[in-house]
Amino acid sequence: MKIAIDGPAGAGKSTVAQRVAKRLGMLYVDTGAMYRAATLTALTRGCSIEDEQCLRDLLDTIDLTLEIHDGMQRVYVDGEDVTEAIRSLEVTRRVSTVAAHPLVREKLVDMQRRIASRKNVVMDGRDIGTSVLPDAELKVFLTASIEERARRRLQELEQKGVKAEYGELLRDIEERDRKDSEREIAPLKQAKDAVLVDTTGCSIDEVVDRIVCLHREKIGERA
Repeated sequence: MKIAIDGPAGAGKSTVAQRVAKRLGMLYVDTGAMYRAATLTALTRGCSIEDEQCLRDLLDTIDLTLEIHDGMQRVYVDGEDVTEAIRSLEVTRRVSTVAAHPLVREKLVDMQRRIASRKNVVMDGRDIGTSVLPDAELKVFLTASIEERARRRLQELEQKGVKAEYGELLRDIEERDRKDSEREIAPLKQAKDAVLVDTTGCSIDEVVDRIVCLHREKIGERA
């Protein structure tokens, strides 16, 4: 069973997908974390995020792994835990540029598909249902108003002790939406057979319950 959860930045994909996976006893795969890890590695190792070949060569030389510890996903690059570092504002502002490179996507999508071929997965990102796992049995497109997404991001940063301005975050999200939707390779868009779930004003538990119910319906259809 493969569940694909797509949506724009700040829609709550990672948190929701992680909880859905836990409820259903499936493996959670945060594809965005993989692109963030690639971005962080490029920034720290002097590889230009505009240089597609440099980025691909870099990915070919590092060991990028996702592991689950105490029910939470951790991200490692060459054995170093970068789970927190990949959520920095610097990485957030540059990850869309890295993700737009075809050679980068080719490498990471291959990794994602190999994981899904071996496990029951809940995978979230921006092109899972349309490109990475087009055969997923359940596809969900999460969205929320841009104002709500900016507020969530501000709250997340404040909880980590990081200072940020709402207006700046709003502009950052608008720019990410534009880049993700307009990129030539696997742009952000809702798959034709995906269920649209608007999370504006909804609690995490409400959204998780909705997706778990959708999953049960799919299981019933297959029985």
